[in-house]
Amino acid sequence: MEAITIKDIAKALNLSTSTVSRALRGSYEINSETKKLVLEYAEKMNYHPNPIALSLKENRSRAIGVIVPEIANNFFSQAINGIEAVAYDRGYHVVIFQSHESYERELSNIQHLVGRKVDGLLISLSGETTDVSHLQEIQRRGVPLVVFDRISNEIEANKVIADNFQGAFEATEHLILSGRKRIAHITSPSLLYTTSQRLEGYKAALEKHGIAFDENLVRYCGFAPEEAQQVIFDVLDKQHPDAIFTASDRLALDSYAAVKAKDIDIPKQVAFIGFTNLQVAHLLDPPLSTVVQPAFEIGKTAAEILLETIENKQTAKAVKTVKIPTEVNLRTSSN
Repeated sequence: MEAITIKDIAKALNLSTSTVSRALRGSYEINSETKKLVLEYAEKMNYHPNPIALSLKENRSRAIGVIVPEIANNFFSQAINGIEAVAYDRGYHVVIFQSHESYERELSNIQHLVGRKVDGLLISLSGETTDVSHLQEIQRRGVPLVVFDRISNEIEANKVIADNFQGAFEATEHLILSGRKRIAHITSPSLLYTTSQRLEGYKAALEKHGIAFDENLVRYCGFAPEEAQQVIFDVLDKQHPDAIFTASDRLALDSYAAVKAKDIDIPKQVAFIGFTNLQVAHLLDPPLSTVVQPAFEIGKTAAEILLETIENKQTAKAVKTVKIPTEVNLRTSSN
C-alpha cells in the first residue's frame, strides 16, 4: 500500500493542497473546522510527512548534530535525553557522534555532520581540543552552533554550562566544615574548562576558611581507567589526605574503588565527595556524596537555544552563556 500524500488528502476532501498543507502545520490562516477535518482524515489514513520532501521544500534537514566525548558517561547520556526531548517535540531528528576525547575524531564528526547538512550543531569539546578553528569555520558557513558543558572562551557562540565553580566551592566547604584540613582534589586534564572552574571553586573554599592551598594535593588525570588508581595510591601514600574531592563521573568511581582497595575507612579516615551524575551513588558502601550537574536541563536548554537560532535565524551578536546551578547531595561518605 502506497503512503498517502497531501495531494491525496486534498482530493478526498475537495480542498487545495496549500490549504491541507497549512492545516497540517496548524496555520492560523486556516479555520478550526477545516483543521479538524484535515487532521482527522490524515490520522484515519495514517498520513506521515515525507521528511525528504519537507527538507527539499524548506531547505532544511530537520536534523541536528550532537557530538559528545562519551555516551557512556552518565552526564552526557542524561544531557542527550534532554536534547532529544526538545528535538522530538519540535519535529527534529538527532544525529549523535562520540569524539572519544579525540580532537581528530571530533573534527571528522563535524565534517560528516556538516556534509549531511544538519540544521545545527550541539557539541561538548573533546579532552584534546584546544584549537577551535574548525568550529569557527562552520560558523562562517552559517551553521548554528551551541557549545555545552565543555566550552572554550576562544569561540563566540551560545554556551550552556553548570555552575562548576559554586558546586566545587560547596563540596570543598562541606568537607572543611566536617573537620577536614588536607583535602585532595583529583581532577581531569588541566586544559578543560570544567577542570579550571572546579579547581577555582576548590581554592576559593580553602581561602575562605584560612587553609593554605597545597598544589601537591591537586592531581590531574587523563582518561585511562588505571591512571586514576595510580594517582590515588600515590596521593594517599605521600600526602595523607583526610578527604578527597573528585571532579568527574569516571574519577569518582575509579578513586572510590582505589581508596576501598587500600582498606581505608570512608569516611572515618578519609571523607569522600564527587562531582558526578552517577545514578548508583546512593548504592555504594558507604553511599557517596555528590555534586550533581543538571545534565538533562543543560541538554534541554542547549537544544532550545539551538532550535530558536535555527528557526529564527538569530545572529552571532545575540550569543549568551547560560549557567545552571548544581545540587549537592550529602551522604555518609563525607560526614
